[in-house]
Amino acid sequence: MMHDVVNRARTAQREWALVPVRTRAAIARRFSQLVYANQPEILDSIQTETRKNRLSAFEEAVDAAQQAHYYGRRAPGILRSARRRGAIPFLTRAVEHQRPIGVVGVITPWNYPFTLPASDVIPALIAGNAVVLLPDAATPATADIVERLLREAGLPEGVLTVVHGGGRVHGDDLVATADFIMFTGSTATGRSVAQKCATRLIGFSGELGGKNPMLVLRDADVSAAARAAARSCFSNSGQLCVSIERIYVVDELHDRFLTEFAEQVRAMKLGAGFDWDIDMGPLISAAQFDRVTTQVADAVKRGATVVVGGSGRPEIAPTFFEPTILTDVTDEMQLGAGETFGPVVSVYRVSDDAEAIRRANESEYGLNASLWTNRPDDFAPLINSGTVTVNEGFSASWASHGAPMGGMKTSGIGRRHGREGILKYTESQTVASQRLHGIAPVGQQSNRDFARMLNWLLALWNKVS
Repeated sequence: MMHDVVNRARTAQREWALVPVRTRAAIARRFSQLVYANQPEILDSIQTETRKNRLSAFEEAVDAAQQAHYYGRRAPGILRSARRRGAIPFLTRAVEHQRPIGVVGVITPWNYPFTLPASDVIPALIAGNAVVLLPDAATPATADIVERLLREAGLPEGVLTVVHGGGRVHGDDLVATADFIMFTGSTATGRSVAQKCATRLIGFSGELGGKNPMLVLRDADVSAAARAAARSCFSNSGQLCVSIERIYVVDELHDRFLTEFAEQVRAMKLGAGFDWDIDMGPLISAAQFDRVTTQVADAVKRGATVVVGGSGRPEIAPTFFEPTILTDVTDEMQLGAGETFGPVVSVYRVSDDAEAIRRANESEYGLNASLWTNRPDDFAPLINSGTVTVNEGFSASWASHGAPMGGMKTSGIGRRHGREGILKYTESQTVASQRLHGIAPVGQQSNRDFARMLNWLLALWNKVS
């Protein structure tokens, strides 16, 4: 089945690659407008499939629209052929072109069923590729809306194919036939996918797991950090790769921060449904609820202290787990070093700024870090993370679509957004044209005289260029 799907996509791609890049980019701009026009339907679909609160669904839809607008405006310039320095001044003309790879396979998870497919599919399409999208089996309808709106925006038939059933059913077949794979999911699965891509010598990009730290340093605005922590830890019920799961607070600010943070969390409106006032909704599934419950129970059993939350709330929804703050967490606990992917955060007291940075860097992950200080230029370069969001949790870096977003260490390879987010879907091709004479001795010139002449010419060129 997948072999036939990819072959049909490959046939469609040949014609699609001949469409001018500005025409392809215009489809992305129209898609952006259609997202805003169809926003209520999109939010309803996201919430129905994921159970997240409406504000989190809104943020997802707006993010997809703005990313599409960015590439719709900027992609033609990014993909434009460019002159490069040639071998011999005035005699060699070198031009770099960006060529589409072919068929891009995109495998997306359930936690952001609209923005992740859109964010990965759109730059691949503008770059001239065809795309086969495998959305998670839990969120098929929302992915179908992405495809439908792209069609309404003018995308030709066959250039984008959505195959339902998810990566577990079709992932291996897609990796075995596509020309490039974009994957979002766990580090363990990402490693497996990357290994299979390496066997075929095809490109791979992956946004993988995270155990993202917040660092509240000595000069931080404690109240602002406490307010932001409530959103940064519990947006989308903590089910996002860039969510904050551990907070390091310098000793002299720790007690005040913990008190204010706990007050913010206790004031959150919890619920299920489409009410805009709900601050946090249920987890997506019973399996995710069980994962969070098991990790919290293990931590408490091993000595962790529950400051706020710590339990399920079946009267709200069967899969609702309270926003939870823990202290006294150690790496021996399941949630100490491993990703929880739920509404749970651990707060740690540290002696000074240096210890906060050291402990933040001790994780195997390096996706996002939240840094609270008035001296970001001094501290941000010390943090081993793909994005460092200063005096905010994660939204500022994620929503900066002109800047690359991705992970260091085991949090991934490759980048979304910015130039890197579209160039990864291309192959660079250099066309070098030589005129008047080749790079070789002239007439009866000896090799030694040729070398002397070339040394003189290049030395002169290096002085003026």
